[in-house]
Amino acid sequence: MKRLTDIALALLLLPLALLLCVPAAIAIRLETPGNPLFLQKRVGRNQRPFTLWKLRSMSKGTKQAGSHEVGTAHVTRMGHIIRRTKIDELPQICNVLLGQMSFVGPRPCLPTQEELIAERAQRGVFDVLPGITGPAQLAGIDMSTPRPLAEADAAYIATRSWTGDLRLIVQTATGGGRGDAAVGLK
Repeated sequence: MKRLTDIALALLLLPLALLLCVPAAIAIRLETPGNPLFLQKRVGRNQRPFTLWKLRSMSKGTKQAGSHEVGTAHVTRMGHIIRRTKIDELPQICNVLLGQMSFVGPRPCLPTQEELIAERAQRGVFDVLPGITGPAQLAGIDMSTPRPLAEADAAYIATRSWTGDLRLIVQTATGGGRGDAAVGLK
């Protein structure tokens, strides 16, 4: 049921995502050189790596690290806008259609985040697809706190439901969550 919901929602949102992403990608490219898409290896279900798609919100050449490790100096003017509005996340609809992600689940971490990987592995978090959004993000728990994040992810998995996922999607779409850790760093 979850996979069917993901596919149906992805197909429904794809035209809107394109309408928002194409002008954003053009604006990103006009502001800074380089590919407007940001492709990054992440850890997925069963700890299999996959390539996550996002719109690039930071200057070209910014180090590959978690957003909590990168300061606002690297976020472009357009990057601030697309992060605040969450438009940068829309290309992940492709990851959902490819079966690499779900709309709701634990956010996928980087392969270098070994402490978080260990905490998640211990709690069975990698048994499910990672998500574009999840309850931990809406609660303001980010990857800078591996144990609380893994605990929140495991709690979500133990109680997840179709209606709960729908509620989380609506909360995210209406501006829920504290946003992005990079925005608060200097």
